[in-house]
Amino acid sequence: MGMICAVVFGRNGQLFYANPGDLQLSVGDRVLYPTEHEPVAATVLWPPEYTAEDTDGFPTLVGRATDDDEAAAEQTKKAKARALVATRKLVRLHSLPMKILAVDPQQSKTVIYYSSQETVDFRSLLRDLSSTLHVRVELKQVSDRDAVRVTGAIGSCGRDTCCSTFLRDYDPITLEMARDQDLPLNPMRISGACGRLMCCLKYEHPMYQQFKATTPGIGAAVESPHGDGTVVGHNVLDDSVVVKLAADGSREVCNRASVCAARKAYESR
Repeated sequence: MGMICAVVFGRNGQLFYANPGDLQLSVGDRVLYPTEHEPVAATVLWPPEYTAEDTDGFPTLVGRATDDDEAAAEQTKKAKARALVATRKLVRLHSLPMKILAVDPQQSKTVIYYSSQETVDFRSLLRDLSSTLHVRVELKQVSDRDAVRVTGAIGSCGRDTCCSTFLRDYDPITLEMARDQDLPLNPMRISGACGRLMCCLKYEHPMYQQFKATTPGIGAAVESPHGDGTVVGHNVLDDSVVVKLAADGSREVCNRASVCAARKAYESR
């Protein structure tokens, strides 16, 4: 058990978890988060709280951000904006089929992230960037999903996309998950801002799998509290089934356990 909190670097950036150490923090406090190069000013979005999980692998906050740290963060922000504008101008000048997403100034170089649907020969662009920004430049191509993670977007749910807030790793998402959840196989309905299948299809899928494995299928004959009948529908979220009664053809909503053969066998014993 240990303490853990979450911080963000931007206004709607991704969550980064950390051990608060001895700091007593509240939402909105400015702190220093350790990075590979140097501590960076960040904002507390989730105050420290105890967790039963092992927190040894999380970095420990360096301390609270001072005025000098805030000034350095502001200078870095302005440097990113200038580099982003200059890079996009040069991309248009060279007529390259690439979209510049973000700029990350570091101690010895500046990393520029871009997306493209084709292979790009950016050797001439790289030379112009180095002379314009007066620093060694590294261009990194990112995938469609990582592009949304870098820039941020709003999902169909009306909230910030999962990848731009808390997701670190992408689990495989398949059409079978959408079928199991009775979702329309319309790409416009089940695709995220990146154009790929929505990551959130994974969240409730285990519940649908368990329901499917333990519930009589559509068309199965069952004994319900209202009489014998046939299953004609499933309601996964409220753990029930719709039964068409053999006696009069009416339909009744029954709890899944009341028509489950395994449950009935257990109760009879």
